Amino acid sequence: MSALIFPVPEPRCGVRLPVPAMPAWLDESGHRPGAGCASVATQRKRPRILPVFLPFAGCPTRCVFCAQDVQTGQRGGANGIAHALEQAEARLEHEARLFQEATTGGGSAPGSPSTPNAGRGASALDASPSPLEIAFYGGTFTLLPEAERDACLELAHRWRQRGVVCRVRCSTRPDAVTERGLTALRTAGMDCVELGVQSFDDAALDAASRGYAGSVARAACAMVAGAGLELGVQLMPGMPGVTPEVFRADVHTALLPDADGAIPLAAFLRFYPCLVLRGTPLAERWRAGSYVPWPLDTTVDALADGLLAAWARGVAVVRMGLSPEDGLDDAVLAGPVHPALGQLVKAEALRRHVAAHLARLPGE
Repeated sequence: MSALIFPVPEPRCGVRLPVPAMPAWLDESGHRPGAGCASVATQRKRPRILPVFLPFAGCPTRCVFCAQDVQTGQRGGANGIAHALEQAEARLEHEARLFQEATTGGGSAPGSPSTPNAGRGASALDASPSPLEIAFYGGTFTLLPEAERDACLELAHRWRQRGVVCRVRCSTRPDAVTERGLTALRTAGMDCVELGVQSFDDAALDAASRGYAGSVARAACAMVAGAGLELGVQLMPGMPGVTPEVFRADVHTALLPDADGAIPLAAFLRFYPCLVLRGTPLAERWRAGSYVPWPLDTTVDALADGLLAAWARGVAVVRMGLSPEDGLDDAVLAGPVHPALGQLVKAEALRRHVAAHLARLPGE
């Protein structure tokens, strides 16, 4: 039976293309200090993600569906970035202590040379916490003021040197990236850029007041991949103007090119079914009757199709639905919310996959 089932792919973490130019903080040999962390993490276990939420930071507009303060549990504000970086610093200090205790019993820091007792060190390494991937979420990273963006990158670089961090990612809008800016991020140590595409459909983007066309979103995806950065694509099934048919087409576009043997454009996908959250412009449309969210069964049906399409191309769907946060349930006014949405979708996708194989077997 297992041979009939798609292996559920993982994001292509740990794979980086050559750096186009030598960053100022590389040593003279061209190696990144602490870079061994990435190879160790790949061999041992997947890196854990440390989200650093920057609600609304850098965002040129407020999207009709967006309530990042509720979605992330962070309020943002004038000192939001500084506060978020302080919290990240404290967490990283804690992780460094845990790593040190697990690997050496307090003898050396992460990323330091192995102790003479290689057998004991290897055993401790297996039991130690995996390095972290810092993820700057919740805003438009590429439109942050330069000083704040540099502060984020400096934090990531400093902890990467110490071996506690092995990867860095950020999220941004498709209309907020340029080839020059992406190359600069890549040179500064960024590994992955997630684009909040939401949809590639012009009519849907216009209905949701996104402010860009599908061609801009497609070009942004190509630019991220072309800059040597891992590309994540975020889609929003059920967003104003997005029908199940539009969502299926969006998934197909995110997985291009689909020629035999070609690597998909996106390394991984996220599906965020559109919810009506209190305090958003979408809530006013919902109250006025001009917006009707997808029901749960429609959502599961469409997402199962999208998941199967991604699995068939070896692309991971790393999240389906918003992550639970304090206060989120109370803020949801309408929409396909469910505490186990991802499991519902995976179960339906697996059922369809197995049924399709059974239908091809000989006999009744």
